[in-house]
Amino acid sequence: MHNCTTHSDCIAEALQRAEEICDARDLRFTDLRRKVLELVWESHGPIKAYDILDKLDHRIAAIKPPTVYRALEFLTENGLVHKINSLNAFVGCGHPLKHRECYFLICSDCGEAKECCNPDITDLISKTSRRNEFLAEHVTLEITGECSDCRGVH
Repeated sequence: MHNCTTHSDCIAEALQRAEEICDARDLRFTDLRRKVLELVWESHGPIKAYDILDKLDHRIAAIKPPTVYRALEFLTENGLVHKINSLNAFVGCGHPLKHRECYFLICSDCGEAKECCNPDITDLISKTSRRNEFLAEHVTLEITGECSDCRGVH
């Protein structure tokens, strides 16, 4: 379901964008934050914090779950990853800082999540929020179903 053709290129691009964003905001892009972002992109699908923890090199430091969660929180707050609440997992953001409103098509068979953006949906949510005097801070829609690969449709 993802559109990546050269996986190592998209990881390198995500890391480069993260460095640029952190430099522009005068934020520290630590080795741990870099590695966590790399692992999120390496999976190219939703990955849980404990799976990231298992993949980290524990010889470098005694890394505990709160450390990974803090790194993920930093990456989420700065628009570099999204949290998929229904899976309690994280995915890399293909367009950091462009907008925070997106939706995910999540295949219930293979578990892949495709990030999608549609300004019409965003506008409807904004109008509905205003009409109900509600201030939406963050919008993420999660749609589950079956991708064409799992259905055998090409």
